[in-house]
Amino acid sequence: MNQIASDWKDYEVLDAGNKEKLERWNDVILRRPDPVALWPIDDESDWKKAHAVYHRSSKGGGSWEYKKPIKEFWTIGYKDLRFKISPTGFKHTGLFPEQAANWDFIMNTIRQAKADHPERPVRILNLFAYTGGATMAAAKAGADEVVHLDASKGINAWAKENMELNHLEDKKIRFLVDDVMKFIAREKRRGRKYDGIIMDPPSYGRGPNGEVWKLEDNIFELINQAKDLLSDNALFFLVNLYTTGFPLTTLKQTLERTVGRQFGGYVEVGETLLPITREHALLPCGLFGRWTSFKPE
Repeated sequence: MNQIASDWKDYEVLDAGNKEKLERWNDVILRRPDPVALWPIDDESDWKKAHAVYHRSSKGGGSWEYKKPIKEFWTIGYKDLRFKISPTGFKHTGLFPEQAANWDFIMNTIRQAKADHPERPVRILNLFAYTGGATMAAAKAGADEVVHLDASKGINAWAKENMELNHLEDKKIRFLVDDVMKFIAREKRRGRKYDGIIMDPPSYGRGPNGEVWKLEDNIFELINQAKDLLSDNALFFLVNLYTTGFPLTTLKQTLERTVGRQFGGYVEVGETLLPITREHALLPCGLFGRWTSFKPE
């Protein structure tokens, strides 16, 4: 199955093509690279409206060219969630809007669990948590505790700003800066369990001591180790992948041979997509795979 993040009002992909996308973030229009938009641009008139354009550098990275003045940061909303947006030196803005489809899943699942068993605690672990879109969704939906883990102090500080924007200061959210595999090993020794696990691992990276991370070499072990942190009455295990060309069947079988083999339940995988306003097309934005203890609708 595929999932489309189609309920946005403050965000919109206006057009895409020539390996770029044109986006509206509230009233700010940004033009950014997107390697999967391989088709040509049919009409360039809208593209001239961009407030800022991101240009890649041949030496890596890149920079923004500002066509019109914009604020250093602003906020956008998704349903009852709020997020800080700010263009960064690596083309990102602090939010991946396609993940709204996963936020809906997380919020609906937690709310249903709470409605069915009001007395049960729900503890969520968010790994490679970035600025905390999924963290805020889980906390807003009523999770009793959310552990938010990212290796970057600066990104965790951004996530705390999102917590404040969502008025979640009274919720039990633990912001941790740590290596994911080392954290999982420690949590296993402590015997701590979670009712939902979310992970968004990078395609490639290096650890603090120069360790090389490659998704295709490490994803099975990562999921296999993390599954041991699921509680006996766990709700879900959600994986997001942005690695171009990673096979959906491999992700499905990995979840089936790890989480599914230990807990039973159901596994589904698919593409995560954003609607493109022009021509009513769809923009591929990565893969998702999720295990649930309940049968998907």
